[in-house]
Amino acid sequence: MALKLKHKTLSGALMDEIRQAILSGRFAAGTQLRQDALAETYGVSRIPVREVLFQLEAEGLVKILPQKGAIVSELSRSEIDDVFDLRLLLEPRLLLASAPSLQEADFVALDEKQAEYVRAIAMGQVNDYGRLNADLHMAMYHRAEMPRSQQIVASLLQTSDRYTRLQLSNSAAMDKAMAEHAELIRLLREGQWERSADLLRNHIATVRTDLIKVVSGQ
Repeated sequence: MALKLKHKTLSGALMDEIRQAILSGRFAAGTQLRQDALAETYGVSRIPVREVLFQLEAEGLVKILPQKGAIVSELSRSEIDDVFDLRLLLEPRLLLASAPSLQEADFVALDEKQAEYVRAIAMGQVNDYGRLNADLHMAMYHRAEMPRSQQIVASLLQTSDRYTRLQLSNSAAMDKAMAEHAELIRLLREGQWERSADLLRNHIATVRTDLIKVVSGQ
């Protein structure tokens, strides 16, 4: 499965391949990711593999341990609490900073992203759930003049990708999430910013509660 790409895009392509393998469960939690085996699988040298594993560690998908190397991270209650506490702190703040500056073109884009997300769910395109969820959330926040907070939240949403797939494996949770996204867009369009922030807090908190139940069940 050699990645025949220009050098400047090789690390990005390799990152996407290994990340998707983890998120899809092909590399299950607890799996040891050996640099030489990955290099052979993807037809690259060990240098870009090592770089990618360090980046995946920063995303929380991999842990690099002494004597063992890179191990796919377990789904854990502590990580859920860490990620979602930060999301609850930062996302409503970003939303309130962005909302007054949202324009009609932004709402058109939000409607399109919501429709794309609904289509992906209808077609069972699980690999797209996390990306579409992150795109939709970040589109609500992009008018906030808070680049550092936006960068942190974008990273948190990427880290949440595996959890998003897990949570949306429940049809009731999926329907609720889609309804809440649609309601968020409606409230923002109507200028009901405080209500939209309250709904966003409840939305994030509900996702966390659902995930804790799933992880506990596992």
